[in-house]
Amino acid sequence: MKYRMLVLDIDGTSATSDKKILEETRQAVIWIQEKGVGVILASGRPPQGVFPVAEALEFQRFGGCILAFNGARGIEYKTRRCLFEKLLPSHIPAQLQKEAVKNGVGIFAYQEHALAAGTKADSYMELESQISGLPVKYCPDFSAGLGAVNECVLTGASDALETLEPVISRRYLHEIQIFHSEPYFLEVTPKNVDKAYGLKHLLNRLGVGREEIVCCGDSFNDISMIQFAGVGVAMKNGCEELKMVADYVTEDDNDHNGIVEVIRKYFPV
Repeated sequence: MKYRMLVLDIDGTSATSDKKILEETRQAVIWIQEKGVGVILASGRPPQGVFPVAEALEFQRFGGCILAFNGARGIEYKTRRCLFEKLLPSHIPAQLQKEAVKNGVGIFAYQEHALAAGTKADSYMELESQISGLPVKYCPDFSAGLGAVNECVLTGASDALETLEPVISRRYLHEIQIFHSEPYFLEVTPKNVDKAYGLKHLLNRLGVGREEIVCCGDSFNDISMIQFAGVGVAMKNGCEELKMVADYVTEDDNDHNGIVEVIRKYFPV
C-alpha cells in the first residue's frame, strides 16, 4: 500500500518532551513532502500554537493543513483559510465555569490573542500560555467575554479531573465531548467532535481516503484518529490505552526521533 498522507499529533509525538522539533525529525518530514506526501498537524492546541510547528516543517512551501482544537477546526496553512469548524453550544462555557468553581479546578478557552480564563490563572494555564505564546486574560464574566468558541479546557490535578470527568460527561451527555490530552487538561469540544471527525472533513476536502493515511499519536485524544487511519501508530512513550488499538508502536520515543522511524517504515524511498 502506498500511503499519501502523514498525520502528526504534536505534543508527545512529533515534538519532544520540552516541546521542540528535533532536526532529524524536521528534515524527515520535509523530505516526504518533497516526495509528494501530504502532512497534517492534528493537535489539541489552538491554531496559533500550531503555526510555529507548521512553519518549522515548511508548510508554507508544501501546503499542509492544520487540525486544531482536537478536530473542531480545520485550516489551510498557506492561506489561513478555515475549511470547517464546529462550535460549542453558546450556554456551555458558563455552565462549565460553574462546574469548575464548584469543584476547585480551573477553566479557560482559547481566543485569537489570549487564553480567556474563567477562574484565576493556575500553573497549568501558565504552562499552556508559555507553550502557545498566548497571555492569560482573566474573565470573571466568562461566557459574556468569550463569544463563540470551539473548545473549553478544565485544568487541575489529575485526580480532581478524573473525579469530575464522569460527572460532567453525564450531565452534558448530548451536548459535549470530553477527553484528556494531558493528565492536567480535561478538554471539552462539541458533541461527536474529535480528531477522527476533523480528519474525515479534511480528507473529504483533499480527496484522500482514510486507508491512505498514517496517523501518529501518544495520548487519549489521539485514539479516535489512530482507529480511523489506514495505519495508526502509537509512540513508545504513549499511553497504554492508545497502544492497545494501534497497528504499530514505535521502538523510539518522541525524544529520540520516533517519527523518523515511522517515515522510514511507511514512506520508503
